[in-house]
Amino acid sequence: MLNPGLSLARRVVAVVAATAALGAFGSAEAQTLKTVKDRGQLICGVSNGLPGFSNPDDKGNWSGLDVDLCRAVAVAIFDDPGKVKYVPLNAEQRFKALQSGEIDLLSRNSTWTMSREADFNLSFAAVNYYDGQGFMVRKSANKDSALALDGAKVCVQSGTTTQLNLGDYFRANNIKYQEMPFPNVTETLKAYDSGACDVFTSDVSQLYSERLVLSKPDDHVILPDVISKEPLGPAVRQGDSQWLEIVKWAYFAMLNAEELGVTSKNIDEALKSQKPDVKRLVGSEGNYGERIGLTKDWAARIIRQVGNYAESYDRNVGAGSKLGIPRGLNHLWNEGGIQYAPPIR
Repeated sequence: MLNPGLSLARRVVAVVAATAALGAFGSAEAQTLKTVKDRGQLICGVSNGLPGFSNPDDKGNWSGLDVDLCRAVAVAIFDDPGKVKYVPLNAEQRFKALQSGEIDLLSRNSTWTMSREADFNLSFAAVNYYDGQGFMVRKSANKDSALALDGAKVCVQSGTTTQLNLGDYFRANNIKYQEMPFPNVTETLKAYDSGACDVFTSDVSQLYSERLVLSKPDDHVILPDVISKEPLGPAVRQGDSQWLEIVKWAYFAMLNAEELGVTSKNIDEALKSQKPDVKRLVGSEGNYGERIGLTKDWAARIIRQVGNYAESYDRNVGAGSKLGIPRGLNHLWNEGGIQYAPPIR
């Protein structure tokens, strides 16, 4: 509010100065897209290797649900899913790398929490996988519930929400346990596989992934208990609203495409559709992409080259993958799940 004691002329000058300052802030705020374009490449932070989510093959080609989000953003900007540099990060490094500007986007099975947004000055753009923490044990232990793990040695990665949830759960249920913390998932899993621990705890999705690399995967079972909410999703630095919009709408485009039945296989037909929702999605009506610094056909590019959410889910973690994780909560809202995208309109 302007000082009422100011003269009219001084008030006008103050308003002009304030408006100019706001404009300068607004232009300085939207820097990430320009930086990425000038560089000619998106730098995306991913895991050190988690099958189904972000994992390199023996030739260094990355794939996974989180990788597909990086590819979708690159396609929206460059029309090329290959214009991504992947930076593997462990749990401790991930948020610091985003803060420092080492990466443009973090897409690394990270749980959205209030403290992470506040403490690390970041914003989560969306939830691309609704998860929860679970437990893996040997079949020979004959355990059918986490409540039967009294006295167990539990392998857990330190510095994660998993470690905090573990303590909360066992204390709340008055169950004794011995925590066996390790600095990274490789050492945690190695300790469990060697028999140093009775239990391995992590997000259920990660348990499915890590079970594949155990010496005898079929000897292990994932218990049905889910003890926490773990909304996993991409994060960006605070202060650049345009970049936040680009990342979240790249993901929402994939969800909306699934809901509307638009896939990588029928995108050419969708471009001819007369349905209003489809026309807005593929860019044959409106200028929604241009409003956030992209092209008219930004979503059509994503669908053509990456696919809709169902296609990405199935090939990376679902029925078409080695993991075979049921979609569960990650079904669309109109199919019994909670995946829901705001409309493009």
